Amino acid sequence: MKNGLWGYCGAPLFGALALAVASASSSAQTQTPPAPPPSSASTPAKPTVTEPPPAVPTDESLKPADIAARPALVLHSSANWEDGYAKIREALEKLRASAQKAGLKPVDHAMAAFTETDDAGFKFDALLPVEAPSGAKPELINGAVLAATPAGKAIKFAHTGSYDDIDTTYDAITAYLDEKGLEATNIYLEDYRVEGKDASDQALKVDIYVFIK
Repeated sequence: MKNGLWGYCGAPLFGALALAVASASSSAQTQTPPAPPPSSASTPAKPTVTEPPPAVPTDESLKPADIAARPALVLHSSANWEDGYAKIREALEKLRASAQKAGLKPVDHAMAAFTETDDAGFKFDALLPVEAPSGAKPELINGAVLAATPAGKAIKFAHTGSYDDIDTTYDAITAYLDEKGLEATNIYLEDYRVEGKDASDQALKVDIYVFIK
């Protein structure tokens, strides 16, 4: 994610699906029985459909939902815009090492919650959901703390493809929020369903949760 994603600007992105249907011209009536239409007669054109962007498929699928907090290892970190994804990956690996050391079992996908941005970069919390520990407080390393994932009412969007291209998805999200008159909090949560090896990896799949005021 780059700095331009966080300015709440951009024209509304969404238009109704356009359907273009051309009808065949009718033959003129004559006094004699009508002849079969020539083989070159025009036929109705196939409708063309313009798909909405993948980040915002339909209004029906973008209803806000209540997201519950879950136990997680958390690491507060920061990065500049150029090496943002590398820093996120680095923080997540530190959390995995801490969980292994403490005997905590990770559950679900790793995440990052973005909390603050400026021209130079951003601050974020790397998150690794884990099973709630039983017994003594676990001993953690790498600066990890035991806390919880963000909670509240949020809309889930999706991004598939490289992290280098995630700006496009955030632009679509911003346009959608503007069009619907929705106001987001300062927390954007990325849930890495499939982590990319680096920022250019096209295998990346991310669910983006935008928490609504």
